[in-house]
Parts: sequence; structure tokens; C-alpha cells
Amino acid sequence: MIKKITIGLLAIACFFNAEAQAPKQIAVQTNNISLLLSVGVNGRVYQNYFGKKLLNPADNAALVSTRHEAYITGSMEDQFEPAIKVTHSDGNPSLVLQYVSDAQTKAADGATETSIELKDPKYPVSVVLHYLAYDKEDVIKAWTEIKNAEKSALTLTSYASNMLHFDADKYFLTQFHGDWASEAKMQESELTNGSKVIDSKLGTRANEYTSPLFMLALNKKADETSGEVMLGTLAWTGNFRFQFEVDQLNSLRVITGINPYGSEYHLAPGKTFTTPALVLTYSTTGKGQASRNLHKWARQYGVLDGTQPRMTLLNNWETTGFKFDEQKLVTLFDGANKLGVPLFLLDDGWFGNKYPRVNDKAGLGDWDENKSILPHNIEYLVKQAEAKGVKFGIWIEPEMVNPKSELYEKHPEWILKNPMRDENYQRNQLVLDLTNPKVQDYVYGILDNMMTKNPGIAFIKWDCNRTMSNAYSTYLKDQQSHLYVDYVLSLYKVLDRVRAKYPHLPIMLCSGGGGRTDYGALKYFNEFWLSDDTDPLERIYIQWGYSNFFPSNTMAAHITSWNKTASIKYRTDVAMMGRMGYDIDVDKMTPAELKFSHQAVADYTRLSPVIWQGDLYRLISPYDENRADMMFVSEKKDKAVFFNYFLNKRYKEVMTNVKLQGLDPQKKYKITEINLMEGTKGTMPDNGKTLSGDYLMTIGLGMPRGSTLQQTSNVLELTAQ
Repeated sequence: MIKKITIGLLAIACFFNAEAQAPKQIAVQTNNISLLLSVGVNGRVYQNYFGKKLLNPADNAALVSTRHEAYITGSMEDQFEPAIKVTHSDGNPSLVLQYVSDAQTKAADGATETSIELKDPKYPVSVVLHYLAYDKEDVIKAWTEIKNAEKSALTLTSYASNMLHFDADKYFLTQFHGDWASEAKMQESELTNGSKVIDSKLGTRANEYTSPLFMLALNKKADETSGEVMLGTLAWTGNFRFQFEVDQLNSLRVITGINPYGSEYHLAPGKTFTTPALVLTYSTTGKGQASRNLHKWARQYGVLDGTQPRMTLLNNWETTGFKFDEQKLVTLFDGANKLGVPLFLLDDGWFGNKYPRVNDKAGLGDWDENKSILPHNIEYLVKQAEAKGVKFGIWIEPEMVNPKSELYEKHPEWILKNPMRDENYQRNQLVLDLTNPKVQDYVYGILDNMMTKNPGIAFIKWDCNRTMSNAYSTYLKDQQSHLYVDYVLSLYKVLDRVRAKYPHLPIMLCSGGGGRTDYGALKYFNEFWLSDDTDPLERIYIQWGYSNFFPSNTMAAHITSWNKTASIKYRTDVAMMGRMGYDIDVDKMTPAELKFSHQAVADYTRLSPVIWQGDLYRLISPYDENRADMMFVSEKKDKAVFFNYFLNKRYKEVMTNVKLQGLDPQKKYKITEINLMEGTKGTMPDNGKTLSGDYLMTIGLGMPRGSTLQQTSNVLELTAQ
């Protein structure tokens, strides 16, 4: 009997001991995504799984593995690219990170934050991995804190925001690249053994050639409605690096964060370095669902006032360039009224006295009204606009300076320029040293002084027209490797001050076009200028690319005369898929064009809640066919707006039906073609019909036929009956 009791007690003891030895598992989860990590017997944290959330939480325990360390350190056992590389004050380049603790809390915005503290057992250096999970949106933000408790500075050579591991048969990467006026070109390629790096080294206009955006499909190429795909973007308005490395076992590690190029960072004792966040989402049903996840998250959390209306506007740039005066501008306010838009935006060329801003060679930095063209100052323009029922907005480029300016003469120490080299100009200008607190005060003061004098200003366009080159900071002295990082952090300090005083002032983020396209900046801005290229044909591709990551109400799209052969309808229909605006000489429009445009603005205003807040479905890609089709569907599925754009259609090329998405199959929808020139009929075969959602998603909409559809377009309004 005693023997049986002893055996029983031993069995119970073994059971509890086995329970005690079971690896600790940490779950970062949304409604449909799961990132599982665990603590190994060596104290290190490992990624066990990333993908579709399992239905049975008990199954997570079967995924425990020590194959992929979650945040790999340099100069240790791993011989591939690390997430972090440091050098201690004694010259030792190694780092070991072991688990200390973890916690999960509810963030202020309702998301669940998971933090995992890791520490080196030999050195007083710790790292905290942060994950913020948004349940309904299926979005995760991931960033890292690095804390130095040593007595001297810790040198950070690499400091990634996040590291993820994947094990699949194949990997397909879509990147977004281009140049001025040709942004966001999509390019997909299969990853092979070795490293693929997407990065930027441009400083201010960091995204001019490459956007901080990527899509990663696993096992096979994903399309809009099928395939396993992750979308990632770095919330950082500076140099970034995405590294994709496939090892000898066909495992992929993805490392994202600030580009360490030229940015070795010396972390002072007692200080913490916080990396920018990687914003990611994942879908097992293709790119379309992943985009909708990001759009919903962005409108609620990622963009300033993302759920609020935007203003359609008229800009003067393509009408006047630098050649205008006070009275000319006042007459242009009438053009805004003729179009029916509520806002007029005055662009570059309104400032400078000693060095008047009559071209792009002078005046930048001297933000006083040019008395020869604005004798009654901005205040007069604001009042004149208000008298005509129009709000007034204005352009600034506060981070830059022309050598031919009073600011350059008074404060040469405020300018980024290498003292041993010739000055290097882009657009005849240089960059101000925002790392200097005096410059931060000056840049903030540009906007603050303008708004204090003219509280009626209703809109700001904040531009940034050059990258960094031959850059050197007098303020940073012997810490020049901090410049790229500290410039961005300093910009955020300025923008924090702006938003503290002017929390809801609409501001457009511009950088010579799409030079700044990231969620690090968009939390301060309402929208961004995608490209200076407003040719509607090119804009279809540019807007299509950006639509993978940004909702339509963030994408400023203007009707201009860039492509003078394109019809006003085609230009308008393309702009309608974003935040529509005008940069056009209204006086040169024909009566028919003006009447069409006025009605288009009214229809756009009426339909903008669907376009701005609805779910986007990209139906047919311009990369696949000689057309682009997309639609927005309201949350209640009672309203939809469909866009069809024919591109360079070939002779007798037949366009098949397009199957719609996102509708309620049980509802019936009245189809009405809008945006028609007076006296013309709709060309869509199903115009005027009432068809079920099931029919439209199964059979689809019929397409116009004929050889005269080159660069033509159609907009349909679908209303549930």
C-alpha cells in the first residue's frame, strides 16, 4: 500500500514538474492573425509562428520551436544578418538577450500591447520588444526600445524595429519604386537564396526612389482575392532598410527599420532609443483584404482626422506659376466658386523682399509677404476669399533655404553643408539643420506666426523639395552619424508642437511629389501629394500602387492640364478615386467643361463618404490589362461607386465583363452612370438597370465595345433598392 502511494506521489510530482518545465509562450493576436513567441531553456525568446490565427488556442503549444530567435543579436552564434548590432564601452561587440518579463495591457486606443523585456546577462543593456495588436483591423505595430545602463555610451550599429521569420516553399516580394513624377511603380520578384535589400539613403525626401512599402506572398504569388500575403510599411520619415534573407534551409528572415547606413548611433548612459514602428497586416485571401485591413486601421489610428471630411480645392500653380499679384489671385477665387470647391490654395512665390521669390532661385527662407505683389499681406487675401465664400490655404517649405536669401546671410550655421566641400544644390536650395533647437523654433515659428496673424487660414501645404547631400551639422559637432536619425526626430518635435496648438488644421504632406509617403508623418497630416505627375494615365498607375497601403482620403489627386490631350472627363474620373482637387486655369475651360466640372464636384461631394470611408476592391489591374477597374463599397453595402479606366486599348481589343466584389448578394442595385458631359449618353451596357448583388458578382458588368475607347472612362453609382 505504501509502495502504491509513493508511486502515485512520484507520478504527480513528475506531472507538476513537466508543467513547470513547459516553455512559456507569448501570443500576440488579432481577430485573425497570430504571432507566437516562446522562451527557450537558454532564456532566449523565439518566434514559433506567424500567420492565420488557429481556432483552438490549445494547438499553439504544438508550435513551440527554438529554430528562429525573435530578435537576433550580432557577433554571436548566428552568422546571418542580425536585428541588432552593438559595441559596448569596453570595445566588446557581442550581445546576448535573455528573457526577463512580459506584460499585456490595453492601450488608450483599445489595442492590446504586448511588451517583452530582454537583458544581457553580462552587460547592463536591455531591449524591450513591443507589439500593438488591433483586433478588428487585423493590424500589428511592432517596435523596439534599447536601454543603456552602462557607465559610458553604447554604440548602436544596427537597430531594427522588428524581425520576422518565415518557412515556406517560395517567397514573392512586391516592392514600390520610381523617381520624381513616376512614383510607386510595382515590381514583383521571387526571392532566392541570399539577401535582397530595399533601402533609402536620401535623408529628407527619403522616399523619392523607393517607398517604405512591401508585400510578401508565401508559397505562391498572391492576387487580389487569393493567396497568403503580408503587407508591411515603416512609420518613419527618413532613411529605411528592409532586408529579406533566405538561408540554406530556405527560411526567410525579414528585418525592417531605420537604415543603419551612415547612422551609427551613440546611446548615452541612462538613455533609451526607441525605433519607429513597423505597421503590418496579413491575409490568407489575397492583397485586397490586406489593403482593406490597413485602410481601416489608417482611418481610425494612422492618419490625422482620418474619419473626417476633406475639402476639395483649387490650386493656382498651373495657372500662374510664379507670375501673379494680389488682384490676380482675387480673381482666381471666382474660379473656385465656378467649380463649386470650398478652398483656394496659394502655392509657391508669395514671399521674399530683399530677394523676391520670383523663381526657385531666391527667397526660400524669408517668409515675409512680398510687398510688391501682396501689398496688403495675406490677411487681405483671406478676407477677400471669405467675402466670396471660399476658404484660403497657403504653401510653405519651412525646412529649406535658398543661398540667395536673408536667412542664409544671417544664419549660415543653421544650414546643413559640409565645411570642407562645395555646396551642392537641388532646386537651388539647401536643407536647414533641424537638429538645432533654434532652427526647430524658427521652423515652428513660420507656421505659428502665419496662423497667429491670419487665423482664417484654413489649409497648409507643407513641402520638402530636396534630399540631403554633402550634409554636415555644425550643431551635432562630433556626432555627425546621428544626423539622418536626429533630423527626423527633430521634425517630429516641430510637428508635435504644431499639432499641440493647431490639432485639426488641415495640412497636406508634400515632398516634390511622393518623397514622403509613410505613417510616421501621416499622424501629423491629413493627406499626402502622391506625385507631381498629374497626367491621368500615369496617375492611374501611381494611385493604384499607393492604394495598396493608403486609404483614398489620404491621396491628393488633382485635375490639371499636364496631359492636354486627355478629356476633362478622363482627368476628373481618375482624380475621383482619391481626394479630388483642381490645379487648372478655370478661365480657359469651355462652358461645357465648366458645367461638367461643377456637377462632378457636386456628385463627388455627395459620394465622398463612400469613396473615403468605404471598402476598396481593386478588380482589374492596369498591370494585367489595358484597363483598370476598382470600386468602393459602403460599410452597410447599400452604396457603391465603380470606376473603369481604359488605358492604351488596342484596335478591336475585346474587354470582358468585370465581376464586382463586396456587394450584398441578396440586395438589388440600381446602376447609374455619372460624370457625363452634357448631351452624351452613358456607354456602360448595364446603365439604368437594376441587378442583384449576386448577379453583379457572379456574371459581372458588361463593358463598352468599340475601337474608340482609348483613354476613356466610366463612373457608376450603385444604389441598393
